[in-house]
Amino acid sequence: MSQSVDRALDVLDAVSAASAPVPAKVLARQLGYSLSTVYEILGTLTARGHLVRTPGGYALGYRVPALHQAFQRQMQLDDAVHALLLRARREAGADTYFSTYRDGAIAVLAGNAAVPSTGGFTVGRDLDGHATAHGKVLLSALPRAARMRYLTGTGMRAITPRTITSPARLDAELLRVRREGVAVEVEECAPGVACVAVPVPAAAGGRAMTAVSAAVPLEDFHRRRAQLTGTLRHVAAEAAKLAARHRGAGAASTASGG
Repeated sequence: MSQSVDRALDVLDAVSAASAPVPAKVLARQLGYSLSTVYEILGTLTARGHLVRTPGGYALGYRVPALHQAFQRQMQLDDAVHALLLRARREAGADTYFSTYRDGAIAVLAGNAAVPSTGGFTVGRDLDGHATAHGKVLLSALPRAARMRYLTGTGMRAITPRTITSPARLDAELLRVRREGVAVEVEECAPGVACVAVPVPAAAGGRAMTAVSAAVPLEDFHRRRAQLTGTLRHVAAEAAKLAARHRGAGAASTASGG
C-alpha cells in the first residue's frame, strides 16, 4: 500500500511540475514505472478529480484548487493576508512573500510576485532556509537543537559562491538577525538578487514562527534597503494583528461550543 501511495504521489508531482499536459507514456518513461501501472494510477487520480485527461495528456484537476483553499484556511491565510502582500508589493516595488516554520519545515505559504518571479522564488517548501532571508528569520527564532535538526535534514548546500555553508558562520549571522530583527541575504540564494525579511511579531511569550520578505534585483537593493525594511515591518505588524484576531475568534468559537 505504501508503495502504491508513493507512486501515485510521484505521478501527481510529475504532472504538477510540467508546463503542459503530460501523456501517460511520457510519465511512465520519466518515472520508470510500467505503462500499465501509470494508467492505473492516472485512472484513480482522474476519478477523484486530482487530474484531468486532455487531448494532449494529463493535467491537474479541479480538486486541486479546493485542496489549496483548504490548506490556506488551515494556515489562516485569508484574503486579508494576500491583500497585505499585494499592498507591500505596490509600496515596495518588490516581490513579497509570507513564510512559516512548522513541524520541522520551512515553507513559503503565499506570495505576490511578477512572472517570472525575481530570483525564481515560488510558494512551497523551502529546503534552503540557510540561504534565504525568510529562512534566517525563522531559524533565528528556533532553539539551537531544533535549528540543527532542520539543517542536518536539509543540508547546507552551496547554491552560489556567497551561500553560508558553515554552521558556525550561520549561528553568528542568526545572532545578528535576532538582535536587529531583520535578515538580509545578498546573492546567497540566487545570483543578482537580494532579499530582506522581518519576523511577524509573536504573541506574548511566543517565538516568531512567521515572516514576511521581499526580493529585488541586486542593483536596486542598496538604495532601497531602508524602504524595503520599513514596508516589511509595517506589513508584519498588520499580519500580527490579523493573527491575534484569528486566535480571538478561535477562542470565542471554542467557548461557545463548550
